[in-house]
Amino acid sequence: YHYNMVVYGAESTAVDYEWDTQGAGLDGASEPGHGLYTDPNELMEGVMTLPTKEDRYEMCRDKFDGRPDGRSNLFRETLNRNVGIWATEVYTCRHSSTAKQLEDDHGVSGKYTTGLLMNAFSGPDWDEDPVSLALTALSRLIWRNNLKHKEIGMVQVGSESLIDRSKSIKSNLMALFNEFEVYDVEGTDSYNACYGGTAAMFLCFNWMQSPSWDGRFAVALPTDIADAPAQYRFMVGAAAVAILVGPEAPLRLERERVSHIIDRWDFYKPIGWHEMAPIVDGPYSVEVYMQCLDSTQRQLRQKTGYMNAIEEHENVVFHLGSGPKFVKHAFERLLYMNYAQDEVGTALEIHAQEGNNTAKDKFKGMPMGVQEYLFNTKVMPSLHLASRIGPMHTAAAYTNLTSLLIAKKQKLIGRTLLVFSYGSGAASSMYRLRVVGLPNTNWNKHIELDNRRFVDAKVFTKLGDRYANTYATFGWKAKVDDLQYPGAYYLTECDVRGRRAYHMVGHPTVKIQGPLSIDIPKDPVLTEEEQMLMDELYPYKEWVDPEPEPEPEPQLPPGQPAAGGGGGGGGGLDLANMTPENQQALAGLLQLLQQQQQQQQQ
Repeated sequence: YHYNMVVYGAESTAVDYEWDTQGAGLDGASEPGHGLYTDPNELMEGVMTLPTKEDRYEMCRDKFDGRPDGRSNLFRETLNRNVGIWATEVYTCRHSSTAKQLEDDHGVSGKYTTGLLMNAFSGPDWDEDPVSLALTALSRLIWRNNLKHKEIGMVQVGSESLIDRSKSIKSNLMALFNEFEVYDVEGTDSYNACYGGTAAMFLCFNWMQSPSWDGRFAVALPTDIADAPAQYRFMVGAAAVAILVGPEAPLRLERERVSHIIDRWDFYKPIGWHEMAPIVDGPYSVEVYMQCLDSTQRQLRQKTGYMNAIEEHENVVFHLGSGPKFVKHAFERLLYMNYAQDEVGTALEIHAQEGNNTAKDKFKGMPMGVQEYLFNTKVMPSLHLASRIGPMHTAAAYTNLTSLLIAKKQKLIGRTLLVFSYGSGAASSMYRLRVVGLPNTNWNKHIELDNRRFVDAKVFTKLGDRYANTYATFGWKAKVDDLQYPGAYYLTECDVRGRRAYHMVGHPTVKIQGPLSIDIPKDPVLTEEEQMLMDELYPYKEWVDPEPEPEPEPQLPPGQPAAGGGGGGGGGLDLANMTPENQQALAGLLQLLQQQQQQQQQ
């Protein structure tokens, strides 16, 4: 498989691949590389097939254990359902730019590639938002796994990119189900910075392990678009991950899990803030992340009894933070916690035997070569997708989990994975997944990302600004400048009341089942007086790209006069360019000052 690992120092090896170039844009033009989808009827070796409806209904029936009162032992029954992940579907925006181009354009050469270990960034135009990403991810998940909408009984969404303070993103997704007269689908939204996706998944797990489960599947759906303030221009990215949860799953949640939730102000988005981007205290946010990592790792060790989190788990999946380099620092923290008290672990002994024990020590005798070896084997496979997308908030941990599945495939079967999820503010959890088979996913996602539409840095920044400038604005329509990839939903309009409309661009082979258009409902007929009032309150206006901010005027050193000034620290007055009114006012002021001086002398 082709992994573009230039920024990590590894040699890139390409393989021959038969591309499907049948994807058509709005005007019928082909879009190479974006018909690349796994045939839902062709499963990779090791991928488990979904349980039938009859099997699932049998699992959810109450079974009695012979107690005299006839009550079912629900606690014992729920623990035997082996609930976990059956499939994942990752979707990101169609535009991207390479990290090299962006860092050169921002004047920080080497910061994004070598410094952050990034390969490319993905970002939206104004025809994409968290709802359009979620609609696409969910509809593709249903298509790829041959599901019927009535087989899904719960959808839980996690996001911090809210488009409404009342209406949930989950309610928007119900348009896919209502098309087929399906209304009985539990769930709404969860939000706490980047933690919302894990909260949504735990809700799905809890429902399926409870007496209320009715035998249907659940879907957890983190979806987010990361927009960054000016000082953190590298923290941009976007993705949605639809996660199919079911019983007797190939990727099973282990019983023990722990959380660490505290009150902090390291990253937040106040209501009424003037821009979409968050308020971020970068160094403090790193500190809070590490505190949560320390606490959850310590708690999980106490609860499970394992001795070494790194040696006793095949791989470790982290929340992404600002990028792969941040994850590397988090892994170094985990190394310290597991090896600082035990300088001679199994991994150290093995690596020393290979002649790699000569690098500079960092953690009480741990060679740097050992740290790199452990990071490259335990963590790096989970970062191949993230290094091509960028920060994704709630979707990050589950994009990383999907990347690990794609990278290692059958090698994971029989192993246990450690997952750490974090959201500023702050909420975090650590849990384990036992791999008994492979869940289904798009096994060529990394290749698909390498064949996206790449634009230069200035265009990428302009598209991101256009998306960010839709924040708190109403009465606009998204005018598309290029072809939209097929098999996906796109935002078409936000009306004067903030209601949004979406349209699906069809694909000849990806038979997504859902409405072609999700329209804004028609307004009630207003009287003439009501219409005049509405027009006055919410005037409709065509979107105009905002003017670029003017360059700041150069600041003079203290005591230096401005050009044309008469000396002194404040600079001179340009009388020639003054309006007559200002000249007259100045003359009157000078005359008044002169009169006051004469009176004082007298």
